[in-house]
Amino acid sequence: MNVPFNVTPTPKKKSKLIRLGVILAVLLVLAVIVTNTCTAVVPTGYTGILTTFGRVADYTLDAGFHFKSPFQNVTLMDNREQKAPFSTMAFSSDIQQVDVQGSINYNINKQTAMNLFKDVGVGYYNTIINPRMQENLKAVFSKYTAEELISSRDKLSVEIRQSLSDEMNSYGINIVSVSIENIDFTDAFTEAVEAKQVAQQSKLKAETEQAQHTMEAQQAAERQKIAAEAEANVQKIQADATAYAIRTKAEAEAEANRLVAESLTDELISYTEINRWDGKLPTYMAGGSSATIPVLDLSEDK
Repeated sequence: MNVPFNVTPTPKKKSKLIRLGVILAVLLVLAVIVTNTCTAVVPTGYTGILTTFGRVADYTLDAGFHFKSPFQNVTLMDNREQKAPFSTMAFSSDIQQVDVQGSINYNINKQTAMNLFKDVGVGYYNTIINPRMQENLKAVFSKYTAEELISSRDKLSVEIRQSLSDEMNSYGINIVSVSIENIDFTDAFTEAVEAKQVAQQSKLKAETEQAQHTMEAQQAAERQKIAAEAEANVQKIQADATAYAIRTKAEAEAEANRLVAESLTDELISYTEINRWDGKLPTYMAGGSSATIPVLDLSEDK
């Protein structure tokens, strides 16, 4: 025998289901409320500033999930390095107007971000960084002439960063770098600088050509001097050689004469005279007076 199954809930069961649905709905609403009011999520790269009825807590919330009371609020501050462009006008020490364009890189100290939020707020760049940066830029530019500014971008950037960092450190703001990207002068000054550069280049060219001519003349004179010294050295060597040859020959002749003189004896002289006599008697012979006496040739051969 089959018994029919009744799927229709009774009024009592309906009441229980309704109460259960209400309870679940209430719990869901409470969960949403608790999630929205009693928890906070701080994204990576941000610092959470916790306030209770407007009062800033003396600590910060790192990136991640945090519990809080429903009466507390969390304000996010970006602690990543940020870059902001700027443009301003300044004057050089010689009163030349300069239009400057650049950029500044900065970040905040996560541990002291609550003080920055309390003293300045989240709009700290427009409130303190940009105005103080422009003021320091103008002060640094005023120490240089317009011509010096053209070739001193890196030096200017370093000086501006150093002076600005000293002020921003007290707020917990780190000035990473200041970049001077463009310096623009008035048209009149630019034309004057170009004319001066042309004149300097012309002067440099003339000085270079003059130096080249002077160097060539000096080199020619040096070559002539070297040639003259070489010729003089050759002549001196030749003269010394000639003098040495004459001296050597004279010494040799003197030595030969000395040796000959030492070797002469009366017998050698007589022997030499006999060898050189041709056998002929003299035709005349000098007497004791000035008269000359002829000598007769009595030899048979004539």
